[in-house]
Amino acid sequence: MKLASPDNPVQASWLADQGFRLDPGPYVSDAYAARKYLHRMPHSEPLRAVTARVFHAGRFRREWTTDPAHGVPFLGSADIFEADLANLPMITKRSFETIPNLPLEPGWTLVTCSGMTAGRVTYARLSMAGAACSQDVMRVVPDLARIPAGYLYTFLASPFGIPVIKGGIYGTSVKHIEPSHIADLPVPRFGGGVEQRIDALITEAMQLRQHYEDGVREATRDLFVSAGIPELLDLRWHDRERDLGFTIERPTALSLRALNYSPRARRIIDALRSVPHRPLGDICTGGQLSRGHRFKRVESKPGMGHRLLGQRQGFWLRPEGRWISLDAATFDAMRCQDETVLIAARGTLGETEVYCRPLLVTGDWLDKYVFSEDFLRVVSGDPQVSGAYLFAFLRSEVAFRMLRSMSTGGKQQDIHESLRARLPVPMAAAADRERIAGVVRQAYRDRDDADRKEDEAFALLEKAVREAAR
Repeated sequence: MKLASPDNPVQASWLADQGFRLDPGPYVSDAYAARKYLHRMPHSEPLRAVTARVFHAGRFRREWTTDPAHGVPFLGSADIFEADLANLPMITKRSFETIPNLPLEPGWTLVTCSGMTAGRVTYARLSMAGAACSQDVMRVVPDLARIPAGYLYTFLASPFGIPVIKGGIYGTSVKHIEPSHIADLPVPRFGGGVEQRIDALITEAMQLRQHYEDGVREATRDLFVSAGIPELLDLRWHDRERDLGFTIERPTALSLRALNYSPRARRIIDALRSVPHRPLGDICTGGQLSRGHRFKRVESKPGMGHRLLGQRQGFWLRPEGRWISLDAATFDAMRCQDETVLIAARGTLGETEVYCRPLLVTGDWLDKYVFSEDFLRVVSGDPQVSGAYLFAFLRSEVAFRMLRSMSTGGKQQDIHESLRARLPVPMAAAADRERIAGVVRQAYRDRDDADRKEDEAFALLEKAVREAAR
Protein backbone atom coordinates (compact mmCIF):
# COMPACT_ATOMS: atom_id res chain seq x y z
CA MET A 1 0.00 0.00 0.00
CA LYS A 2 1.25 3.47 -0.87
CA LEU A 3 0.45 6.42 1.38
CA ALA A 4 0.76 10.17 0.91
CA SER A 5 3.79 11.67 2.65
CA PRO A 6 2.94 13.33 6.03
CA ASP A 7 5.04 16.41 5.15
CA ASN A 8 3.33 16.76 1.77
CA PRO A 9 -0.34 15.86 2.44
CA VAL A 10 -3.07 15.76 -0.19
CA GLN A 11 -4.84 19.13 -0.25
CA ALA A 12 -8.31 20.15 -1.38
CA SER A 13 -6.85 22.17 -4.27
CA TRP A 14 -5.38 18.94 -5.68
CA LEU A 15 -8.90 17.55 -6.08
CA ALA A 16 -9.84 20.46 -8.33
CA ASP A 17 -6.67 20.02 -10.38
CA GLN A 18 -7.65 16.41 -11.03
CA GLY A 19 -11.30 17.04 -11.83
CA PHE A 20 -12.42 15.96 -8.33
CA ARG A 21 -11.37 12.38 -8.90
CA LEU A 22 -11.72 10.34 -5.72
CA ASP A 23 -9.47 7.43 -6.62
CA PRO A 24 -6.09 7.75 -4.84
CA GLY A 25 -3.80 7.18 -7.83
CA PRO A 26 -3.14 10.78 -8.90
CA TYR A 27 -2.66 12.02 -5.35
CA VAL A 28 -0.05 9.50 -4.24
CA SER A 29 1.82 9.77 -7.54
CA ASP A 30 5.45 10.64 -6.81
CA ALA A 31 5.52 13.04 -9.77
CA TYR A 32 2.36 14.89 -8.75
CA ALA A 33 3.38 15.10 -5.09
CA ALA A 34 6.89 16.31 -5.96
CA ARG A 35 5.57 18.98 -8.32
CA LYS A 36 3.12 20.24 -5.70
CA TYR A 37 5.87 20.27 -3.10
CA LEU A 38 8.12 22.31 -5.39
CA HIS A 39 5.32 24.81 -5.98
CA ARG A 40 5.63 25.69 -2.30
CA MET A 41 9.12 27.05 -2.89
CA PRO A 42 9.33 30.83 -2.39
CA HIS A 43 11.34 31.16 -5.57
CA SER A 44 11.71 28.78 -8.49
CA GLU A 45 12.27 28.99 -12.23
CA PRO A 46 11.20 26.61 -15.02
CA LEU A 47 13.95 24.42 -16.37
CA ARG A 48 13.82 26.10 -19.78
CA ALA A 49 14.74 29.43 -18.16
CA VAL A 50 17.97 28.17 -16.60
CA THR A 51 19.24 26.02 -19.46
CA ALA A 52 20.92 26.87 -22.74
CA ARG A 53 19.54 23.70 -24.41
CA VAL A 54 17.72 20.50 -23.58
CA PHE A 55 18.06 18.04 -26.45
CA HIS A 56 18.96 14.57 -27.64
CA ALA A 57 21.03 13.73 -30.70
CA GLY A 58 18.29 12.24 -32.86
CA ARG A 59 18.56 8.99 -34.75
CA PHE A 60 21.66 8.40 -36.82
CA ARG A 61 23.51 5.62 -38.59
CA ARG A 62 26.33 4.07 -36.57
CA GLU A 63 29.46 2.68 -38.15
CA TRP A 64 31.58 0.73 -35.67
CA THR A 65 35.34 0.32 -35.51
CA THR A 66 37.94 -1.24 -33.21
CA ASP A 67 40.80 1.02 -34.32
CA PRO A 68 41.38 3.99 -31.94
CA ALA A 69 43.01 5.92 -34.79
CA HIS A 70 39.72 5.95 -36.69
CA GLY A 71 37.18 5.85 -33.86
CA VAL A 72 35.48 7.91 -31.17
CA PRO A 73 34.28 6.38 -27.86
CA PHE A 74 30.53 5.84 -27.85
CA LEU A 75 28.34 5.93 -24.75
CA GLY A 76 25.02 4.12 -24.74
CA SER A 77 22.24 4.79 -22.25
CA ALA A 78 23.73 2.20 -19.87
CA ASP A 79 27.37 3.22 -20.38
CA ILE A 80 26.85 6.72 -18.93
CA PHE A 81 26.48 5.14 -15.49
CA GLU A 82 29.66 3.03 -15.67
CA ALA A 83 32.44 3.81 -13.17
CA ASP A 84 35.31 3.02 -15.56
CA LEU A 85 34.97 4.16 -19.16
CA ALA A 86 38.12 2.44 -20.42
CA ASN A 87 36.30 -0.24 -22.43
CA LEU A 88 33.79 1.71 -24.48
CA PRO A 89 32.94 0.68 -28.05
CA MET A 90 33.83 3.14 -30.82
CA ILE A 91 32.02 4.58 -33.79
CA THR A 92 33.95 5.80 -36.81
CA LYS A 93 35.02 9.42 -36.99
CA ARG A 94 33.12 9.67 -40.27
CA SER A 95 29.77 8.83 -38.66
CA PHE A 96 30.66 10.98 -35.62
CA GLU A 97 31.37 14.07 -37.71
CA THR A 98 28.09 13.89 -39.63
CA ILE A 99 25.98 14.50 -36.48
CA PRO A 100 26.80 17.77 -34.66
CA ASN A 101 24.82 16.87 -31.52
CA LEU A 102 26.77 13.72 -30.59
CA PRO A 103 29.70 14.94 -28.44
CA LEU A 104 29.31 15.44 -24.69
CA GLU A 105 30.79 18.13 -22.47
CA PRO A 106 31.59 17.80 -18.75
CA GLY A 107 29.03 19.53 -16.55
CA TRP A 108 25.97 18.56 -18.55
CA THR A 109 23.22 16.60 -16.84
CA LEU A 110 22.37 13.39 -18.72
CA VAL A 111 18.89 11.85 -18.56
CA THR A 112 17.97 8.52 -20.13
CA CYS A 113 14.95 9.22 -22.34
CA SER A 114 14.08 5.90 -23.97
CA GLY A 115 13.56 2.35 -22.77
CA MET A 116 12.46 0.74 -19.54
CA THR A 117 15.05 2.72 -17.53
CA ALA A 118 13.96 6.12 -18.88
CA GLY A 119 14.30 8.92 -16.34
CA ARG A 120 17.62 7.96 -14.75
CA VAL A 121 20.02 10.87 -14.22
CA THR A 122 23.81 11.23 -14.09
CA TYR A 123 26.48 13.89 -14.57
CA ALA A 124 28.75 14.19 -17.61
CA ARG A 125 32.24 13.61 -16.20
CA LEU A 126 35.65 14.79 -17.37
CA SER A 127 36.38 11.47 -19.07
CA MET A 128 33.26 11.89 -21.23
CA ALA A 129 34.55 15.07 -22.90
CA GLY A 130 34.22 14.76 -26.67
CA ALA A 131 32.75 11.26 -26.57
CA ALA A 132 29.72 10.40 -28.69
CA CYS A 133 26.48 9.58 -26.92
CA SER A 134 23.30 7.77 -27.91
CA GLN A 135 20.07 9.45 -28.95
CA ASP A 136 18.51 7.61 -26.01
CA VAL A 137 20.22 10.09 -23.65
CA MET A 138 18.83 13.60 -23.23
CA ARG A 139 21.37 16.38 -22.59
CA VAL A 140 20.45 19.16 -20.16
CA VAL A 141 22.90 22.00 -20.83
CA PRO A 142 22.95 24.59 -18.01
CA ASP A 143 23.09 28.30 -18.73
CA LEU A 144 26.10 29.02 -16.53
CA ALA A 145 25.18 32.70 -16.34
CA ARG A 146 21.91 31.69 -14.66
CA ILE A 147 22.66 28.55 -12.62
CA PRO A 148 25.68 26.50 -11.46
CA ALA A 149 25.98 23.22 -13.37
CA GLY A 150 26.57 21.06 -10.29
CA TYR A 151 23.55 22.48 -8.51
CA LEU A 152 21.25 21.86 -11.49
CA TYR A 153 22.43 18.24 -11.67
CA THR A 154 21.96 17.72 -7.93
CA PHE A 155 18.39 18.95 -8.10
CA LEU A 156 17.47 16.91 -11.17
CA ALA A 157 19.01 13.75 -9.67
CA SER A 158 17.39 14.29 -6.27
CA PRO A 159 14.14 12.83 -4.90
CA PHE A 160 12.54 16.16 -5.86
CA GLY A 161 13.66 16.15 -9.50
CA ILE A 162 13.55 12.52 -10.59
CA PRO A 163 9.82 11.93 -9.86
CA VAL A 164 8.87 14.96 -11.96
CA ILE A 165 11.13 13.82 -14.79
CA LYS A 166 9.64 10.33 -14.69
CA GLY A 167 6.17 11.84 -14.58
CA GLY A 168 6.67 12.88 -18.19
CA ILE A 169 7.25 9.33 -19.41
CA TYR A 170 4.87 8.07 -22.06
CA GLY A 171 4.59 4.87 -24.08
CA THR A 172 3.77 1.24 -23.39
CA SER A 173 6.44 -1.38 -24.12
CA VAL A 174 9.09 1.27 -24.91
CA LYS A 175 9.06 4.31 -22.63
CA HIS A 176 10.05 7.78 -23.82
CA ILE A 177 10.65 11.30 -22.50
CA GLU A 178 11.00 14.33 -24.74
CA PRO A 179 12.71 17.64 -23.86
CA SER A 180 9.36 19.42 -24.00
CA HIS A 181 8.03 17.17 -21.24
CA ILE A 182 10.44 18.58 -18.65
CA ALA A 183 10.74 22.17 -19.92
CA ASP A 184 8.36 23.48 -17.21
CA LEU A 185 9.95 21.50 -14.37
CA PRO A 186 10.24 24.02 -11.49
CA VAL A 187 13.85 24.43 -10.30
CA PRO A 188 14.04 25.94 -6.78
CA ARG A 189 16.48 28.81 -6.35
CA PHE A 190 18.32 29.67 -3.16
CA GLY A 191 20.43 32.54 -1.94
CA GLY A 192 23.11 32.53 0.72
CA GLY A 193 25.61 30.63 -1.41
CA VAL A 194 23.72 27.32 -1.14
CA GLU A 195 23.81 26.69 -4.88
CA GLN A 196 27.51 27.54 -5.05
CA ARG A 197 28.38 25.18 -2.17
CA ILE A 198 26.48 22.34 -3.83
CA ASP A 199 28.18 23.07 -7.16
CA ALA A 200 31.62 23.06 -5.49
CA LEU A 201 30.94 19.65 -3.93
CA ILE A 202 29.84 18.15 -7.27
CA THR A 203 32.89 19.64 -9.01
CA GLU A 204 35.20 18.11 -6.39
CA ALA A 205 33.41 14.77 -6.79
CA MET A 206 33.88 14.92 -10.58
CA GLN A 207 37.60 15.60 -10.19
CA LEU A 208 38.01 12.76 -7.68
CA ARG A 209 36.26 10.36 -10.05
CA GLN A 210 38.68 11.36 -12.77
CA HIS A 211 41.53 10.59 -10.35
CA TYR A 212 39.96 7.16 -9.83
CA GLU A 213 39.79 6.40 -13.54
CA ASP A 214 43.31 7.71 -14.16
CA GLY A 215 44.63 5.76 -11.19
CA VAL A 216 43.36 2.31 -12.15
CA ARG A 217 44.49 2.79 -15.75
CA GLU A 218 47.95 3.90 -14.63
CA ALA A 219 48.22 0.89 -12.30
CA THR A 220 47.50 -1.51 -15.18
CA ARG A 221 49.98 0.27 -17.45
CA ASP A 222 52.64 0.22 -14.71
CA LEU A 223 52.11 -3.51 -14.12
CA PHE A 224 52.76 -4.53 -17.73
CA VAL A 225 55.74 -2.20 -18.07
CA SER A 226 57.26 -3.37 -14.78
CA ALA A 227 56.70 -7.02 -15.70
CA GLY A 228 58.56 -6.54 -18.99
CA ILE A 229 55.64 -7.03 -21.41
CA PRO A 230 54.59 -3.47 -22.39
CA GLU A 231 53.71 -4.68 -25.90
CA LEU A 232 50.57 -6.32 -24.48
CA LEU A 233 49.13 -2.97 -23.39
CA ASP A 234 48.02 -2.28 -26.97
CA LEU A 235 46.50 -5.70 -27.53
CA ARG A 236 44.38 -5.00 -30.65
CA TRP A 237 42.59 -8.34 -30.25
CA HIS A 238 40.44 -7.97 -33.36
CA ASP A 239 43.44 -7.08 -35.52
CA ARG A 240 45.17 -10.36 -34.70
CA GLU A 241 44.91 -13.36 -36.97
CA ARG A 242 41.54 -15.04 -36.58
CA ASP A 243 41.19 -18.59 -35.24
CA LEU A 244 40.35 -20.38 -38.47
CA GLY A 245 41.33 -23.91 -39.50
CA PHE A 246 43.65 -24.74 -36.60
CA THR A 247 44.39 -28.17 -35.17
CA ILE A 248 45.26 -29.30 -31.65
CA GLU A 249 47.62 -32.17 -30.92
CA ARG A 250 46.86 -34.45 -28.00
CA PRO A 251 43.66 -32.78 -26.69
CA THR A 252 42.57 -33.91 -23.25
CA ALA A 253 39.21 -34.59 -21.66
CA LEU A 254 39.57 -31.32 -19.76
CA SER A 255 37.83 -29.56 -22.64
CA LEU A 256 36.72 -30.39 -26.16
CA ARG A 257 35.60 -26.85 -26.99
CA ALA A 258 37.56 -25.09 -29.74
CA LEU A 259 37.36 -21.72 -27.96
CA ASN A 260 39.46 -23.11 -25.10
CA TYR A 261 42.30 -23.85 -27.54
CA SER A 262 42.22 -20.50 -29.37
CA PRO A 263 45.60 -19.85 -31.06
CA ARG A 264 45.18 -16.11 -30.45
CA ALA A 265 44.79 -16.75 -26.74
CA ARG A 266 47.60 -19.32 -26.69
CA ARG A 267 50.05 -16.79 -28.14
CA ILE A 268 49.17 -14.24 -25.48
CA ILE A 269 49.41 -16.81 -22.68
CA ASP A 270 52.84 -17.77 -24.03
CA ALA A 271 53.86 -14.11 -23.81
CA LEU A 272 52.65 -13.97 -20.19
CA ARG A 273 54.62 -17.12 -19.39
CA SER A 274 57.78 -15.66 -20.98
CA VAL A 275 58.22 -13.39 -17.92
CA PRO A 276 58.16 -14.29 -14.19
CA HIS A 277 54.62 -15.34 -13.39
CA ARG A 278 52.42 -17.46 -11.13
CA PRO A 279 49.17 -19.31 -11.89
CA LEU A 280 46.10 -17.59 -10.47
CA GLY A 281 45.09 -20.78 -8.66
CA ASP A 282 48.46 -20.92 -6.91
CA ILE A 283 48.12 -17.30 -5.71
CA CYS A 284 44.61 -18.00 -4.41
CA THR A 285 45.59 -21.15 -2.48
CA GLY A 286 44.50 -20.39 1.06
CA GLY A 287 42.23 -17.64 -0.27
CA GLN A 288 39.33 -18.14 -2.66
CA LEU A 289 38.81 -18.75 -6.36
CA SER A 290 35.18 -19.79 -6.66
CA ARG A 291 31.68 -18.52 -7.27
CA GLY A 292 29.49 -17.30 -4.41
CA HIS A 293 26.87 -19.35 -2.59
CA ARG A 294 23.34 -19.52 -3.94
CA PHE A 295 20.64 -18.25 -1.63
CA LYS A 296 16.97 -17.39 -1.58
CA ARG A 297 16.07 -13.73 -2.16
CA VAL A 298 13.66 -12.36 0.43
CA GLU A 299 12.66 -8.78 -0.28
CA SER A 300 13.25 -6.17 2.44
CA LYS A 301 12.33 -2.54 2.94
CA PRO A 302 15.10 -0.04 2.10
CA GLY A 303 17.39 0.42 5.06
CA MET A 304 16.02 -2.64 6.85
CA GLY A 305 18.11 -5.37 5.21
CA HIS A 306 21.16 -5.65 3.01
CA ARG A 307 21.72 -4.16 -0.41
CA LEU A 308 22.47 -6.82 -3.02
CA LEU A 309 24.50 -6.05 -6.14
CA GLY A 310 24.35 -8.23 -9.23
CA GLN A 311 26.61 -8.23 -12.25
CA ARG A 312 24.75 -5.45 -14.06
CA GLN A 313 24.75 -2.87 -11.27
CA GLY A 314 28.11 -3.82 -9.80
CA PHE A 315 29.93 -1.78 -12.46
CA TRP A 316 27.82 1.37 -12.04
CA LEU A 317 29.30 4.54 -10.60
CA ARG A 318 26.60 4.69 -7.90
CA PRO A 319 24.92 1.25 -7.70
CA GLU A 320 21.41 1.22 -6.33
CA GLY A 321 21.09 -2.47 -5.53
CA ARG A 322 18.16 -4.49 -4.30
CA TRP A 323 17.22 -4.63 -0.63
CA ILE A 324 16.98 -8.19 0.70
CA SER A 325 16.77 -9.88 4.07
CA LEU A 326 19.54 -12.33 5.02
CA ASP A 327 20.11 -14.48 8.07
CA ALA A 328 23.48 -14.14 9.79
CA ALA A 329 25.04 -17.23 8.16
CA THR A 330 24.04 -16.24 4.63
CA PHE A 331 25.18 -12.66 5.21
CA ASP A 332 28.64 -13.83 6.27
CA ALA A 333 28.85 -16.04 3.17
CA MET A 334 27.79 -13.29 0.76
CA ARG A 335 29.87 -10.37 1.99
CA CYS A 336 33.47 -9.90 0.83
CA GLN A 337 36.72 -9.37 2.67
CA ASP A 338 38.90 -6.38 1.88
CA GLU A 339 40.45 -6.32 -1.62
CA THR A 340 38.37 -9.16 -2.99
CA VAL A 341 38.33 -9.07 -6.79
CA LEU A 342 34.91 -9.95 -8.20
CA ILE A 343 34.73 -11.13 -11.81
CA ALA A 344 31.40 -11.26 -13.63
CA ALA A 345 31.37 -15.01 -14.27
CA ARG A 346 28.03 -15.65 -15.93
CA GLY A 347 26.85 -14.17 -19.20
CA THR A 348 27.25 -14.17 -22.94
CA LEU A 349 30.16 -13.34 -25.24
CA GLY A 350 28.87 -10.01 -26.58
CA GLU A 351 31.63 -7.43 -26.89
CA THR A 352 29.89 -4.94 -24.61
CA GLU A 353 28.77 -7.48 -21.98
CA VAL A 354 30.32 -7.33 -18.49
CA TYR A 355 31.03 -11.08 -18.53
CA CYS A 356 34.72 -11.51 -17.45
CA ARG A 357 35.10 -7.89 -16.33
CA PRO A 358 36.35 -7.37 -12.73
CA LEU A 359 35.67 -4.97 -9.90
CA LEU A 360 37.43 -4.50 -6.56
CA VAL A 361 35.63 -4.57 -3.21
CA THR A 362 37.32 -2.29 -0.72
CA GLY A 363 36.64 0.83 1.35
CA ASP A 364 33.01 1.83 1.81
CA TRP A 365 31.69 -1.06 -0.29
CA LEU A 366 32.74 -3.61 2.34
CA ASP A 367 29.88 -2.66 4.66
CA LYS A 368 27.49 -1.22 2.09
CA TYR A 369 26.80 -4.21 -0.19
CA VAL A 370 26.58 -7.95 -0.51
CA PHE A 371 27.16 -9.56 -3.90
CA SER A 372 25.37 -12.17 -5.96
CA GLU A 373 26.65 -15.70 -6.50
CA ASP A 374 27.25 -14.89 -10.18
CA PHE A 375 30.51 -13.17 -9.28
CA LEU A 376 33.72 -15.20 -9.20
CA ARG A 377 35.48 -14.38 -5.92
CA VAL A 378 39.25 -13.93 -6.32
CA VAL A 379 40.97 -13.66 -2.95
CA SER A 380 44.74 -13.87 -2.69
CA GLY A 381 46.09 -16.38 -0.18
CA ASP A 382 49.61 -14.93 -0.43
CA PRO A 383 50.33 -11.70 1.52
CA GLN A 384 53.02 -10.88 -1.05
CA VAL A 385 50.40 -10.61 -3.80
CA SER A 386 47.62 -8.23 -2.82
CA GLY A 387 44.10 -8.10 -4.18
CA ALA A 388 44.80 -4.59 -5.45
CA TYR A 389 47.69 -5.91 -7.56
CA LEU A 390 45.55 -8.74 -8.92
CA PHE A 391 42.85 -6.24 -9.84
CA ALA A 392 45.36 -4.12 -11.78
CA PHE A 393 46.08 -7.20 -13.92
CA LEU A 394 42.57 -8.64 -14.15
CA ARG A 395 41.07 -5.36 -15.39
CA SER A 396 43.38 -5.41 -18.41
CA GLU A 397 42.25 -6.30 -21.92
CA VAL A 398 44.73 -9.20 -21.79
CA ALA A 399 43.09 -10.82 -18.77
CA PHE A 400 39.61 -10.15 -20.18
CA ARG A 401 40.40 -11.97 -23.44
CA MET A 402 42.16 -14.84 -21.67
CA LEU A 403 39.23 -15.40 -19.30
CA ARG A 404 36.77 -15.34 -22.18
CA SER A 405 38.85 -17.94 -23.99
CA MET A 406 38.25 -20.18 -20.95
CA SER A 407 34.47 -20.05 -21.30
CA THR A 408 32.31 -23.09 -20.88
CA GLY A 409 28.56 -23.63 -21.10
CA GLY A 410 25.73 -23.11 -23.55
CA LYS A 411 23.67 -19.92 -23.77
CA GLN A 412 24.97 -18.68 -20.43
CA GLN A 413 28.74 -18.92 -20.26
CA ASP A 414 30.88 -19.61 -17.19
CA ILE A 415 34.66 -19.55 -16.69
CA HIS A 416 36.13 -23.07 -16.72
CA GLU A 417 37.10 -24.00 -13.16
CA SER A 418 40.40 -25.70 -14.05
CA LEU A 419 41.45 -23.33 -16.83
CA ARG A 420 40.98 -20.19 -14.77
CA ALA A 421 43.29 -21.59 -12.10
CA ARG A 422 46.03 -21.86 -14.76
CA LEU A 423 45.80 -18.20 -15.85
CA PRO A 424 49.38 -16.83 -15.63
CA VAL A 425 49.66 -13.64 -13.58
CA PRO A 426 52.84 -11.66 -14.37
CA MET A 427 54.92 -11.06 -11.26
CA ALA A 428 56.69 -7.70 -11.13
CA ALA A 429 59.35 -7.12 -8.47
CA ALA A 430 58.09 -6.82 -4.88
CA ALA A 431 58.66 -3.04 -4.77
CA ASP A 432 56.80 -2.64 -8.07
CA ARG A 433 53.89 -4.74 -6.83
CA GLU A 434 53.57 -2.60 -3.72
CA ARG A 435 53.68 0.63 -5.75
CA ILE A 436 51.04 -0.64 -8.19
CA ALA A 437 48.77 -1.77 -5.35
CA GLY A 438 49.20 1.62 -3.68
CA VAL A 439 47.98 3.40 -6.82
CA VAL A 440 44.87 1.18 -6.96
CA ARG A 441 44.13 1.75 -3.27
CA GLN A 442 44.42 5.52 -3.65
CA ALA A 443 42.13 5.40 -6.68
CA TYR A 444 39.44 3.65 -4.64
CA ARG A 445 39.87 6.09 -1.76
CA ASP A 446 39.28 8.89 -4.27
CA ARG A 447 36.15 7.13 -5.50
CA ASP A 448 34.78 6.80 -1.97
CA ASP A 449 35.56 10.46 -1.27
CA ALA A 450 33.70 11.43 -4.45
CA ASP A 451 30.63 9.50 -3.30
CA ARG A 452 30.73 11.21 0.10
CA LYS A 453 30.93 14.67 -1.45
CA GLU A 454 28.01 13.91 -3.75
CA ASP A 455 26.00 12.61 -0.79
CA GLU A 456 26.84 15.82 1.09
CA ALA A 457 25.56 17.85 -1.87
CA PHE A 458 22.25 15.94 -1.91
CA ALA A 459 21.87 16.37 1.87
CA LEU A 460 22.52 20.11 1.56
CA LEU A 461 19.88 20.41 -1.18
CA GLU A 462 17.29 18.43 0.77
CA LYS A 463 17.83 20.57 3.85
CA ALA A 464 17.47 23.79 1.84
CA VAL A 465 14.31 22.59 0.07
CA ARG A 466 12.58 21.43 3.23
CA GLU A 467 13.42 24.61 5.13
CA ALA A 468 12.12 26.75 2.27
CA ALA A 469 8.87 24.74 2.02
CA ARG A 470 7.86 25.26 5.63
